[in-house]
Amino acid sequence: MASQVIARTRREQIVDALARRIRGGELQSGDRLGSEAEIAAEFAVSRGTVRQALRDLQEQDLIATRAGVGSFVTFEGTPLDAKGGWARALSATGADITTEELGIELMSGSEISDVPQLGADGCVVVRRRRLLGGTGVSYEQAVVPAREGLASLPDTGLVNHSLTETLRSAGLVADHGTQDVSVATIGAEVAEILGREPGSSFLRTVRISFDRSGQFVERVESYLDPAHFSLHLTFGDEVTAR
Repeated sequence: MASQVIARTRREQIVDALARRIRGGELQSGDRLGSEAEIAAEFAVSRGTVRQALRDLQEQDLIATRAGVGSFVTFEGTPLDAKGGWARALSATGADITTEELGIELMSGSEISDVPQLGADGCVVVRRRRLLGGTGVSYEQAVVPAREGLASLPDTGLVNHSLTETLRSAGLVADHGTQDVSVATIGAEVAEILGREPGSSFLRTVRISFDRSGQFVERVESYLDPAHFSLHLTFGDEVTAR
């Protein structure tokens, strides 16, 4: 009896093709597959068919779809990649930016009320300011957990003067989190640090990051000069390989 060949639907063809790319390593964990429109154009199908195929891949635990709003800070209109650290991102813009470390201090968790999961080990607070041509344009206070050897930072200092590299060397890599943005007037302490008048309006951001397991990595509070910094928002679905 002759075997019967069953034609695959376009939806199944898309699922098979993308699954092969993921399992074969062409698409690594965290890589972006592309928008619905891009995938639809590649396979010459409707976006509805793509949407169904992506649901199938998600059910197979091959992809994750992150819907909603994302945001990132820009400097002079240039996006700043927080993953590599602002100091590196700012230097890449070519601007005459100087980063000054103001201090690294070990503190108890009770002194930082809105930071989760600090526990009995407490935290390390890193304070920095950035100057553009000698003028203060940002002040930053970062709080990280005093674990994985980070409690010694007041004595050892940051790895290559980078908090991002320091956290990475301790095995702490941010995977997800929240970021709140508001316009705030700076108080006397921040004003003195930046060489500005108290009550000046600055862009205030608070970013709290966690690793893939949900452990706290970092809380960063920044005051940014709105003459140079702004917030850029994106929206829609981002489909990534797991």
